[in-house]
Order: sequence, then C-alpha cells, then structure tokens
Amino acid sequence: MNPALTKIGAQMSNLTGVRAIMKDIIETLKAGAGRQFINLSAGNPLILPEVEQLWRDCTAELLASSEYGEVVCRYGSSQGYGPFIEAIANDYNRRYGLNLTERNILITPGSQTLYFYAANAFGGHTTSGELKQIVLPLSPDYTGYGGVSLVPEALVAYKPSLDIDAPAHRFKYRPDFSQVSITEQTGCVLFSRPCNPTGNVLTDEEVKKIADLAAVYNVPVLVDSAYAPPFPALNFTDMNLIFQENIIHCTSLSKAGLPGERIGIAIGDEKLVESLEFFQANASLHSSRYGQAIAARAINSGALTQISEQVIRPFYQNKFAVLENTLEAAMPKDLPWFLHRGEGAIFAWLWLQDLPTTDWEFYQELKQVGVIVVPGSTFFPGLEEEWSHKHQCLRISLTGSDEEIVTGMQRLAKVAEQVYQSSVVRA
Repeated sequence: MNPALTKIGAQMSNLTGVRAIMKDIIETLKAGAGRQFINLSAGNPLILPEVEQLWRDCTAELLASSEYGEVVCRYGSSQGYGPFIEAIANDYNRRYGLNLTERNILITPGSQTLYFYAANAFGGHTTSGELKQIVLPLSPDYTGYGGVSLVPEALVAYKPSLDIDAPAHRFKYRPDFSQVSITEQTGCVLFSRPCNPTGNVLTDEEVKKIADLAAVYNVPVLVDSAYAPPFPALNFTDMNLIFQENIIHCTSLSKAGLPGERIGIAIGDEKLVESLEFFQANASLHSSRYGQAIAARAINSGALTQISEQVIRPFYQNKFAVLENTLEAAMPKDLPWFLHRGEGAIFAWLWLQDLPTTDWEFYQELKQVGVIVVPGSTFFPGLEEEWSHKHQCLRISLTGSDEEIVTGMQRLAKVAEQVYQSSVVRA
C-alpha cells in the first residue's frame, strides 16, 4: 500500500544528512559479505565495560527497590521523573553555583526530540504569518539539525572563518561574527559544543557573544552539550558551561552509556522550559522513566561524573591521538590536508583542501580499499550558498579499535596521494 502523504508527511519520511549515507553504508556492508571493512562511520558509542557495569549496578538497585513499580508501571509527569530532575538540579547547583529548581529542567526522549520541540516552538511561522528563523551560527554542525524543523526554509546557517596552521596541518573553525545575523526575525539559535562532527569547542567568549546578540531580541539560544561536562565530559580542552537567562543548556546521556534509553535534558529559564514541556505533553506525554531512575542513582552517587572523567574521556582522547599520530606519519607532507583541532566529541574531521574529486567520490574510493567514513557535505544543514569547502571534508569516527584506526588512516593517506597525483597527471 502506498499511502497519500501530506506535505509534512513526505518531508518527515525523507532520509536526511548522515541517515541517507548510513543507508548506503548498510547496503555496502551487506553486499560485501565476507569482505572485511574498517567501519569508521558510526556515531554509536562503544560499549565500555566499566560504563556497562555502572548501568548494570544501577539497574540491580532499581529492581531491588520498592521504587520499581512506580517507575515502570505508572504514567508520570510530562516534565520528567521527579527524583531524576532533583538529582540534576542538586548536581548542577553544587557544581556550578546555580539556583535551579525542578521548574528549570525538562526531560525529553533524547536530545534530538528536544531540538525538534524547540525548532518548531520557537522557529517557523508565527500566528501572524511571519517566518522566524532557526540560526546555526557556525557551519558545519550536527547533521540532525537538518530534519528538526517542519518549515525547512526556517533553517539558516552561516559560514565560519578558518584558523589555519599550515605547517602543522591543523585548522579550527570559528564563528564569523561579520556574517552571523541574529535579528527580530530570529526564532532561536542552535549549536553543538563540543561539536559533532568536527570536535570544535567554541570558546566561552564566543558563546557569550552569541547569547548576548540573541538577548537583544529575546531569542533563546540552545547549546547542544551532548559531549560536554559534567557527563559524558567528552571535552579534551578546558571549557566552562555558560548559563544566562536566554540560554537553554541541552545535554544527553547517550554518550554516557545510555543511547538506547533516549534521555535528553533541557536546563534553562522556567518560561522557556515550560514552552517545551507543553509541546512534549502534546507530542509524547513523557519520556521513558526507567533510564531516568537508574541515572538518578548514578548522578547522586557521583559515579557518573567519575566514570565520565576517568574512563570515557581518556578512552576517546587516546583514540584521537592514535588517529592524529597516524595521519602525521602517513600523509604526504606536500598535500594540503588539515585535521581539525581535536577539542572533544568522538569524531575527527579531516579537510582535504582543493580535493580534485568530491567528498562523496573520495568516500567511494575509500570503500574500494575497505575503509568507510562519512562524506562531510552532509554536515552543512541550512547553508544554502555554494562553498567548495563543503565537498572537501570527511568525518572519521573514533569508535574503531586502535589497529583499525591506524590501518584505516594509512589506507586513507594512500588514496589521498593517488587522487591528488592523478589530478596532476590529467592536468
């Protein structure tokens, strides 16, 4: 049966960004049955034994408690599970000197759902027909932002400036404040910190400047902190969480070992949080309470913060070092390759300047030597202007074994050398 979809139905049925690429990757892996691929495409965190054991222990505690029936067998508040909200408020108040109450916190079924609520609560058409934009101040950014708005034309992204250290083959994106426009037409601002896909961490000053520009127009700023401290603490450089009236701090427990439980957390001004809570009440009633109940135990005991800082962060930081050192040794020095500064998250971002082919074609070439990464052009949602840089980048996951990362990067270096050399020969 082929149902007649509405405009919104057709839009939401499309695969966007990385999801379209993942479909090709799945088909490649199936078609290559028996062939060994080094798959460095996944955004799925690895199952670390210490992290899994934490959640097993918290589950055992829940099962043995009288709380279990209340958690699993009853409906709850649209805002979230009370003991979990209390645990977050107490932790953040103690850690950051805040005065949060339960009214400042909302729990959603994963942070992607949170951005869907926000994009459509604050962005899109107003009751008077005016279009309110969803501004991504620095592109590239998380590909999932490309599918959150029911009004696609509301999403607007801006090109960054590039800090390039040519001798070191490194670079870093920075917001280009001469280009970024936040006005009375802006509905909300959204960016990730640390950034998926690049590992970029906006400085404290850059975050404050964005928030201050938005505050002039009473515009909420959503800071996607899925990789930030205090958990999962996947920042490899020092950073502070910035809190002010128009900032909604958005975090997640997915990279802290609970991606299957879909726990997103919004922390912000009571009125902003309330708007999102009402949206959730209509969309899904409330998020699952089981994950919240075991997470409350992990936060209250301090175990989640400890394991984030002592296990999760050093594990992925070491993976980045392995990748970085391998590229340093394997990439020809005369090629214009640039690795983004590794400041956080679970990915590396490689820019091949003046790449003779497209990122998609390079991705296909890598598959021929048994290596799978993600073409970078999928990470520029909302950036409509043509920019050759969009087709010269690759996202490389840090979820492979050390041996896989080393071999994968050595093969990538050989393919890059061949692609650039063949271009010179053709010229």
